[in-house]
Amino acid sequence: MSSHISNERPQPDQVLTDIADYVLNYEIKNDLAWKTAHYCLLDTIGCGLEALTYPACTKLLGPVVKGTVVPNGAKVPGTQFQLDPIQAAFNIGAIIRWLDFNDTWLAAEWGHPSDNLGGILATADWLSRTNIAEGKAPLKMKQVLEAMIMAHEIQGVMALENSFNKVGLDHVVLVKLASTAVVGKLIGLNRDEIINAVSLAFVDGQSLRTYRHAPNTGSRKSWAAGDATSRAVRLALIAKTGEMGYPSVLTAKTWGFYDVSFKGNEFKFQREYSSYVMENVLFKISFPAEFHSQTAVEAAMTLHATLRGLGKTTNDIKKITIRTHEAAIRIIDKKGPLNNPADRDHCIQYMVAVPLIYGRLTAADYEDNIASDPGIDVLRDKIECVEDVQFTADYHDPEKRSIANAMTVELNDGTVLDEIVVEYPIGHKRRRDEGIPELIKKYKVNLARIFPEKQQRTILENSLEYDTLVNLNVNEFVDLLVIS
Repeated sequence: MSSHISNERPQPDQVLTDIADYVLNYEIKNDLAWKTAHYCLLDTIGCGLEALTYPACTKLLGPVVKGTVVPNGAKVPGTQFQLDPIQAAFNIGAIIRWLDFNDTWLAAEWGHPSDNLGGILATADWLSRTNIAEGKAPLKMKQVLEAMIMAHEIQGVMALENSFNKVGLDHVVLVKLASTAVVGKLIGLNRDEIINAVSLAFVDGQSLRTYRHAPNTGSRKSWAAGDATSRAVRLALIAKTGEMGYPSVLTAKTWGFYDVSFKGNEFKFQREYSSYVMENVLFKISFPAEFHSQTAVEAAMTLHATLRGLGKTTNDIKKITIRTHEAAIRIIDKKGPLNNPADRDHCIQYMVAVPLIYGRLTAADYEDNIASDPGIDVLRDKIECVEDVQFTADYHDPEKRSIANAMTVELNDGTVLDEIVVEYPIGHKRRRDEGIPELIKKYKVNLARIFPEKQQRTILENSLEYDTLVNLNVNEFVDLLVIS
């Protein structure tokens, strides 16, 4: 007796239609979301500019075929490259993510929603230059901010209840998903075409987290998001040709994403799409460090000053205990040798040891010349992480979203220093008033790394004020940021 397989085409999975309906129909009215997106844009661009000072990053940039310049193509900030939007998205996405210094979202899944700017800015710039060449109106920067808010929302809401890391997949799957949807809107896809494009993002094989974890931690984690957002541009452009999609890509028995890649589980959702994620996004302001360690590094900086005030150094330390949350233990509680900068910026012991010894933690402190200091590894061996269940609960609480760490230092003479507790990093929504002035300082410092003083002034005059920025043509904004 045979069992026939139904070949009746199903209706699209609701996850696909919800995303399409959101990007096409939702009107962003929350003023905090728009203003936060403005700061997010500045910070993200600045992170990319700092990455341009690292040859390990710049070696990956440029066209696929050396010397290629695309007429009306997208330009890459801080460089002379003018590329097709797919390769430009990779370039922009790679520099944004390289130093682990752009914004962060922490939930069941982790990630960096501003990674999506690679695809958004590349596509918007290319469309603007093409429109001008054809006598049409260019896109405005407000459309870039809108796309950022929506990409943040898709990636972040998906992450609230769905842990891709627990099934071995990297969070950049959500960058590809979000970028595909918003880039689809930018290039004019209709509802059916956006559904098709998003389905193609799920059909793709997804990146494994291999490169984020010991013993394989490596530099792909710095360009994986660039790869994902550029793939999104490619998939949106494929859908624009009329290429078909796969409506039950998630729910198809045996062959769908749920069965193949998500252990048979369906996605869960805590809330509908709005602008919640951008409003609550976490900025990395003080330290280029994996976000679960930000408050620990801040505590270490305080303890460095305490030790100096006592006339002590890290040589006088017997033991350090870090009370932390479960996610930090799972991701960055790391013993043994650290083989490269990517390994070091995912080790809480390293990220605490450096500020305790030197009173600082910068991107340069992950390089070999600093890591070769034997005192760092001696101190790392004295650091123990223990889970605080309340910290873990507060981490997942949507009303708190804390990233707490508490540090206690015991000295060789038996003295125990007062525990330093930091629940919210300076980039948290609860510390916005304190954080935004520091974010602007960070932006200015990063501009100064690349541009002469006159160009810095012009960039600041056109970008610091929200009302000025949103009315700029996208190509005008990008032209401010290129090397002539």
